[in-house]
Amino acid sequence: MLTDPLTAAIAEAEKLVATAPHIRTEDDLTEGYGYLAGGIAACVHAAWAHSSTHPVFITGTGPYAKMGLDNPDTLYWGAAVRDNAEYVVTGRRGSTCDLSFQVLAGNYTDAAVPGNVTAFDDRALRIADDGTFEVRFGPGPADPERNYFTLAPGSSQLVVREVYSDWTQRRGTLRIDRLDTLGTPAPAPTHQDAVKRYERAGRGLVSRVKTWLQFPEWFYLKLPVNTVTEPRRTPGGLDTQYSSVGHFDLADDEAMILTLPATDAPYLGFQIGSLWYISLDYIHHQTSLNNTQARVDPDGMVRIVVSARNPGLVNWVETLGRSRGILQFRWQRLDRELTASDGPVAQVVPFEGLADALPFHDANRITPDEWAARIAARQAAIADRMLG
Repeated sequence: MLTDPLTAAIAEAEKLVATAPHIRTEDDLTEGYGYLAGGIAACVHAAWAHSSTHPVFITGTGPYAKMGLDNPDTLYWGAAVRDNAEYVVTGRRGSTCDLSFQVLAGNYTDAAVPGNVTAFDDRALRIADDGTFEVRFGPGPADPERNYFTLAPGSSQLVVREVYSDWTQRRGTLRIDRLDTLGTPAPAPTHQDAVKRYERAGRGLVSRVKTWLQFPEWFYLKLPVNTVTEPRRTPGGLDTQYSSVGHFDLADDEAMILTLPATDAPYLGFQIGSLWYISLDYIHHQTSLNNTQARVDPDGMVRIVVSARNPGLVNWVETLGRSRGILQFRWQRLDRELTASDGPVAQVVPFEGLADALPFHDANRITPDEWAARIAARQAAIADRMLG
């Protein structure tokens, strides 16, 4: 049957999920099956939206199709490009904190990270007073005066990120056109084309599961548990992004306190993730905080509490019952180097000892009604992004 490659891939991916090395509980496996469902949807969508002649921006990760430790503060868009063609990206700048562009060579796999051809944010662009812009990518020499960036040999993907430091900020608009096909119809689909797309979706699904199971092993789980790294430039990442990472393993009667100075960076985000290398539910729970959402103590420090139990504190980040998971900080749109003094310090304390360990504990208390208002604001903000 035409769909055999996809159904075979789904069965293979299900086995990969069911036998993942980090599974300890039924909840871990249940989360994995939800993760698999999102991957199936995303890979089928990507395979049928893909066009090398008439590219479009699609999103491969979001609230219901997660991968790659997706950042709750970020909208991700990607389009296929070829290094011998010329493209124009047009749009209108929204009010989000950051808008960045990255050209990659190749794909993320369980064997390698793709090469980073170029990365920049909108500060490198000439943007009109009304917020509109036009960016060109092609094989020619770079020309900042006309927003032209070179597609080096091997370039295969253009990734665009919109980052919210305040969830009430508004998204912009974005479109990509390949100049030599603009104004012409896309090729009519054929039976063989359908065969190839089902095969592409199947390969993509298996690769997706294998790849993101490997990343925690490479970059997180070899670090000492319940610690975080100093800020460092994100490997292969954005031009102005630093990150600090770690992983936690906490008993129900323990809590982790992460302490760091309030930043001068336009964006700082913290999240925890599961060992499926995806975000936790950030719509109905506070599993992430950024520099707008987190409360700063009078001494200029931010103190985040990670725990399964509710401490009744405004900067509580919920583990949703998980004892293990990933810790991730991101700073973006930087114009200076970060040092160890900018980064977080992790401390594990008894849950009942939080009041003694936090110097401004009482000032950070939050009532159930106030907490519900915070969650309602998260729910409304994600809905306003029109993500479903």
